[in-house]
Amino acid sequence: MLELHGLHLLALDVALAEVLCRGSRRAGIACADQALALHSKQERAEFRAWTEHRIRSRPDSRGRRQGLALLDQATGLAESPAESWMLLALADAGLPVPVPQFTIFDLAGNEIYRLDFAWPELRVAVEYDGYVAHEGRQGYDTARDEDLRRRGWTVIRADADDLREPARLIAAINSAFRARGLAA
Repeated sequence: MLELHGLHLLALDVALAEVLCRGSRRAGIACADQALALHSKQERAEFRAWTEHRIRSRPDSRGRRQGLALLDQATGLAESPAESWMLLALADAGLPVPVPQFTIFDLAGNEIYRLDFAWPELRVAVEYDGYVAHEGRQGYDTARDEDLRRRGWTVIRADADDLREPARLIAAINSAFRARGLAA
């Protein structure tokens, strides 16, 4: 532990290991996503390995299983804690792991959309509507969803209510999977 101007400091991997093992699952995955996002794609694997080492070598073995599982689920791609929590809810429901921040390109290779969560082989997507990020964007979101439908995608919108009680969202995803021929 270091001290700077009278404050005790921990290395990020040490602090993250403690949050993953001792904190709530939601706090753990959100912190892991944010910590991973601070690193370049190349540095993420090394940071993940250091954090895993910290978890495995903690003197207190309680929470190790949770810590390792959450670290494994974190991607560093969530754009908000709510997106991290959404990924956790999807995993808890036993759904296949979606691709986070999946990019849709036009025929010329230009990026036109980025989807919060996608199962590209099925063309099913979940878009999380956070209040601040989507305030006043309903018209744009509707037009975007319609364009994605024309391109063969099923877009399912999720919000804070789905984080509190994900049954509706999970049912909608399973229904979309069945419509695309995947047994849910």
